[in-house]
Order: sequence, then C-alpha cells, then structure tokens
Amino acid sequence: MNNASISTTSAARPPSAIGQRSTRQRAAVAGVLQDVEDFRSAQDLHEMLVARGERVGLTTVYRSLQAMAEVGEIDVLVGSDGQSLYRRCGQRSGHHHHLVCRECGLTVEVKGPTVERWTHAIAERNGFSDVSHTLDVFGVCENCTRRELGRRA
Repeated sequence: MNNASISTTSAARPPSAIGQRSTRQRAAVAGVLQDVEDFRSAQDLHEMLVARGERVGLTTVYRSLQAMAEVGEIDVLVGSDGQSLYRRCGQRSGHHHHLVCRECGLTVEVKGPTVERWTHAIAERNGFSDVSHTLDVFGVCENCTRRELGRRA
C-alpha cells in the first residue's frame, strides 16, 4: 500500500449516458463494488464474482472497471507494485480527497476547501487555467496505530 496514488473524478453517469452498453456482467461488477469498502484488485473482484456464481471473464471485469473509472463512478489507486486497485467512490457531491491508511487500506473521503482555494489562487498567479488536481494523504489509521503500540508493549 506504500507509495500509492489515487486518481479521482466526480462526474458519475450511467453506462448508457456515455454510449456504453449496459450488460449483465457490467451490472455484476458494479454490484460487487457496492459490497466492498476497501480498494480491491480486478482479480479479487473477479474471484468474488465467480464465488457468487457470476459468469464473467477477467477481461470483462477490467473493461467494466476502466469504463466506470472514466466516468467517475469509482476511484483507482495505483500501488507501488503498479497494480491498480478499485473502489466505489462514496461521495457523489463533487471533488474530494482521500486519507489512506498505508497498513490496512482504510480510506476516508474528505473535502478540502482550503486546498481548493489555494490550488486556484496559485494557478491564477502563474497564469494557468482549467486546473485540476488530486491530493491524497497517506498515513496510519487509529486502529493500526493502536495495534502496533499493543505489539510493542
């Protein structure tokens, strides 16, 4: 989980709104993402689908995840090993940032109005327009910190 980055977008539209076919397989991928709280790999999600009795190929899972990421339905975290991990984005109210635990992967979505103001001000001062950004904070959550302190005692 160390040295990871998250790509975030916020405009969620159904597959039909962007010219994609809505299929049973894509609905199954969306369904399994509803049931997980943390980031998961495409392989993990595929295994979960197969365990549920869904007949969906790994390639279809990858394609569905890519399509969902492109329209902002899911967040994608790329780990230090280069593997993409996926999670349904919990906030539907626009742009947000993440606090991510390096130990367990717990992710908390947060708004950052101060960051937003600073981003726009610094861009304007330097003559930039149409600015976007991602900001993700990595650390160790309270539970993992407590667990580590318990091991040391």
